[in-house]
Parts: sequence; C-alpha cells; structure tokens
Amino acid sequence: MMWEIMVVGILMVIMLVANGKIDGNKFVKDNSRIFQLLREDDFNFLVMAKYGDQADADILFNKRVKDGLFTLVFVFFIMLMMTKTLSFLNLVICFAIGYVVFKSGYTNLKNYYKKHLHEIDLLLPYYLKSLEILIQHYTVPVALSKSIDSAPSIFKEGLRELTGSINAGDSSIDPYMAFAIKYPVRDSMRMMRLLYRLGLGEQEKKHQQLVSFSKSVSNLQAKAREMKYQARLGTMERKTLIMMVVTGAGSLLLLLISIFILVSTV
Repeated sequence: MMWEIMVVGILMVIMLVANGKIDGNKFVKDNSRIFQLLREDDFNFLVMAKYGDQADADILFNKRVKDGLFTLVFVFFIMLMMTKTLSFLNLVICFAIGYVVFKSGYTNLKNYYKKHLHEIDLLLPYYLKSLEILIQHYTVPVALSKSIDSAPSIFKEGLRELTGSINAGDSSIDPYMAFAIKYPVRDSMRMMRLLYRLGLGEQEKKHQQLVSFSKSVSNLQAKAREMKYQARLGTMERKTLIMMVVTGAGSLLLLLISIFILVSTV
C-alpha cells in the first residue's frame, strides 16, 4: 500500500510542476536570501571568465539551486521506496548528493578557470597596454570610458561600474579596488593602485608617471608570457614522461610474455 501512495504522490508532484502549479523559479526567488548564503565569493568572476558579459551569474546560480533541490527530492523518494524507512542517515545522504550536484556547476567553472588561467591572466596586461595609449591623449577617467567598447568582454561590466562610480563623484581609490576585487587576476590590485595614482598626478608629471606605468604593464606582460611558456614546458615534460612509462611498461610486458612462451615450450 505504501508503494502505491508514494508512486501517486510522485506523479502528482510531476503533474503540478508540469502545469505550473508548483513554480520552482518562484520558490528559489522567494528564498533567495537563504540560498545566497551558499553562493561562492568568486562565482560571479568565474562566470564572467568563461562567458564574458553574455551570461547572467544570478540566473546560473538559481539554476544550480534548482538542480540541487530537484536531485535532493528525487533521491529522497528513491531511497524511501528502496528502504521503506526514513532515517537520519538517509536524509544526510540525500542532502549530500543534492549538495554535490549544486556544487558541480561551480566546480566546472573553477576547472575551466584553472585550465585557461594563463589566457585569462594575460587579458589584464594587454588591456592596460591599450588603455595606456588612450591615457596619452585623455585623462584616466575619460580613457577608461572610451576603452569599454574595445575591452575584453570579461572586464566590461566592471569597467562600467568603475566609470559610473567615478562619474558619480567618487574620487577615492575605492572604485579601483572594487574592480580589482571583482577581477582577482594576477597583480590586479597593484595595477589598479598605479592607475589611480596616475589619475591623481599633475599634468606636468603625467609623462613621467605614464612611463612608470608603461614599464609596470610591460613587466606584467613579460611575467604572464613566462608563466605561459613554463606551463607549456611542464605539459610537454609530463607527456614525455607518460610516453616513456608506457613504452617501458609495454617492453617489459612483451619481455615477460616471451619468457612465459619460452618456459611453456620447454
């Protein structure tokens, strides 16, 4: 009897969801304050690193929450049907599996960032190099505004926020630091401080400060290229080692087979 009730219950839930009587999106939005506690600090940055400004981090996060909740409920019903009992251990397993599914979206973004780390880190120095050319003709705030259209897509949202704060009258370093925190790529903090100081400098000293800024950007580019080449070298070394191990193991296996055949024929 219990099995029939559970099957009917599952079918009713599926029908209610299909008919829109149970709105998963509304449930997530109504409880967003609770679910936001599970949101990782660097989730927005990782989304921008992979999709640029073509994806909404909030929508992707809500999808992760819905996937996790659906998995939790589905596993709960399956375990209840299999064990026919409700225990604390079953609940722990259900929540653990749901959390793993929820976390998998973040893990995939993190793995993408690690895989393309050097490419993403290279974006900032090359963007700053193009910004340096604009600063030769305009003030730093104006140069930042003019650079948005040609900037890498990952930085566009942050640049709009940065220039918006400056245009609103915030002349402190806070907008620059907010940009560096939003995009924690290599040396972003240091470069944003230099950019802020460049904007504060007197017109007479602008050339000297710009030369210093240019040297810092060039050093950052050289460091990024060096790290990229080291990564390639490490990959080649690993592949060579794997080939040597496979070749050695194959030779040893053939030798053992030959010895076994000789022993068998004697």
